[in-house]
Amino acid sequence: MRYYSIHEFSKLINRTPQTLRNWDKSGKLKPHHTGSNGYRYYSHDQLKEVLGIKETSQKVVGYCRVSSNKQKDDLQRQVENMKK
Repeated sequence: MRYYSIHEFSKLINRTPQTLRNWDKSGKLKPHHTGSNGYRYYSHDQLKEVLGIKETSQKVVGYCRVSSNKQKDDLQRQVENMKK
């Protein structure tokens, strides 16, 4: 299994190493293990978990509209394109 140092992990999730230290202290995200040198190491599974949380926190909203009833077919085409 692949392990990342705190600096590698922080770059991959776009957070600072200090944020990871704070998360460790608060219990939000504990490192997979701590080396004999005191360095924190995070697993690839933790990376996937954090990135999954980050991705699900963002939502995308699609918007389709037409300006008149004559364009009803255009609206239906827009809706079909949004479903793809």
